[in-house]
Formats: sequence, C-alpha cells, structure tokens
Amino acid sequence: MEPIVIRGRGALGGVAEGPALISRRTITGWGGVDVRTGKVKEPGHPLEGSRGSNGWSIFFHAAQVSGFGPAALVFPHLDSRTAVTAAVLNVPMLTDLEDDPFALIRVGDRVRVDGDRGVLTVIKSVRDLAILNGED
Repeated sequence: MEPIVIRGRGALGGVAEGPALISRRTITGWGGVDVRTGKVKEPGHPLEGSRGSNGWSIFFHAAQVSGFGPAALVFPHLDSRTAVTAAVLNVPMLTDLEDDPFALIRVGDRVRVDGDRGVLTVIKSVRDLAILNGED
C-alpha cells in the first residue's frame, strides 16, 4: 500500500517520524498526562494508558524533559494554546490540513511530519494493513 500524503501548512519547521497517537478528544491540560512517563492518565479518555500528551505547554515540556514528549505536533486548526506548545517544544508542527487526519490515521500508524514542506506522510500499521486485506 502506498503511503498516504496529507498536505497542510508547516507552522514550525523540521522533520520528525514516529508512531501516531491521535484522538478527536482533547486531554485535560492540568493532570491529564503523567509527565514522568508521558502516558495519558485522564480517566475514560480513549488514549488512557497511551504515551503522548495534548495538554498545556508545561505538561508537554515536562514530558519532553522526561524523554516522553511528542516528536511533532499536528493540529487541524491552530489556536494560541497549541501554537505556544509547539514553540515551547520546538518540534515540527503542521496545521490547516487539506484532508481529515482522523479519517486517515490510526493510533500506531507510522507518520512523518515535515514542517518545512507542510507534508504529513502516513504509513499504515501492520494491523491496519491486515484489516484492509481482510485478514483480521
């Protein structure tokens, strides 16, 4: 399967690659993330127990200092909170995407965020490929 390419606007330059952690539901900024492990700890959140964070910039930064912060950020729409978070972390960031990332990306897919060119490349996880091929 060919990689999926989503174009957007690079809000912060740089390139990063890694497993996707994606959710339509935001995470509470004050305490939704364990800053020592980077795991989402908000009770009942779809990503509870997953590594990553989507809270206020101080929690992103604390998780980054612990070695568990995001390698890049992708937001459908940019607001002051997300812009400050990206600036504090100094990681590649994309926004204003041409396609709906929630329809195309699943947790665990490999993604490459190119903030210089404004391109998000998605390589489906092995499990997703098996489902698409009717093997699961």
